[in-house]
Amino acid sequence: MRKILVAENLEKVYRVGTVDVPALRGVTLEVEEGEFLAIMGPSGCGKSTLLHLLGGLLTPTSGRIVIDDEDLTAPTDARRTDIRRRKIGFVFQRFNLFPTLTAEGNLKLAERIHAGGDKQGDPTRRREILRLLHLEDKMHHKPLELSGGEQQRVALARAVVNQPALILADEPTGNLDTENSAIVLNMFQEMNYRFNQTIIMITHNPEAAAMCRRIIHMRDGQIVEPSPRVQI
Repeated sequence: MRKILVAENLEKVYRVGTVDVPALRGVTLEVEEGEFLAIMGPSGCGKSTLLHLLGGLLTPTSGRIVIDDEDLTAPTDARRTDIRRRKIGFVFQRFNLFPTLTAEGNLKLAERIHAGGDKQGDPTRRREILRLLHLEDKMHHKPLELSGGEQQRVALARAVVNQPALILADEPTGNLDTENSAIVLNMFQEMNYRFNQTIIMITHNPEAAAMCRRIIHMRDGQIVEPSPRVQI
């Protein structure tokens, strides 16, 4: 199986005043194409720092990250931004939708950013994804006209519309009630199965993690309990 992500000996140290605070202590991780991976651990264990490093939002103090055969740690800031734009989709706890755009408009904007200009995206794929996420009757609604669960589904549609090599999700159900959390998690699972979409998700919720194919646990900036891959 092809590896979509390889992270080797990642360390991240934050400078707080005159004190060095280590957030990651030599994390090594490999993720295969089509995996749905959960990262769990107590607050402050380093999981969000790890996710931000894997997404190119932070640079490691040391170590190396390769995303879909491209080195995320070696390039300049501009090159790293380009890799992130082409290879990675993000879903956060806060939906981060543009409030003046409709659901379809948010996807169109993501397509333009991905293309690096004003090129039009694929309307057939865009509408297929909205239909798969049960949003076909909401495509012309703006975020304030949608429920929290619907907004998160739009955020998920925006993340996958450009067929990224990797989706990174940071507590994607943290602002949702139980019913909407289940809907969103089922959608993640559907995206993983139907499109072989590789997903890494941070979660505190054991029920959410149980829907993934693999779970790793972190503590004190290290991976302490990896689980075996589940082949489905």
